[in-house]
Amino acid sequence: MKPAGVVRKVDQLGRIVLPKSLRKRYLMNEGDPVEIFVQGDHIILERYRPKCVFCGSMAEVSEFKERYVCGVCLEEMAVLQQ
Repeated sequence: MKPAGVVRKVDQLGRIVLPKSLRKRYLMNEGDPVEIFVQGDHIILERYRPKCVFCGSMAEVSEFKERYVCGVCLEEMAVLQQ
């Protein structure tokens, strides 16, 4: 993890502003979902990308009944139903 060299203050509502240069660099637009992780005493922000609820894969993920499932797990479930 490398520092971006940017310091921002948290406002009264707990918000921070991500600089335009970072949003542009990481292809983040207004309204894009962001996932928040905590690792030790670090807070990590990532662009949200859906993951398979079964294996955690981010490849070929599609939504099924408000959950995300990858193609491999979908194929495995189809075999189970035969």
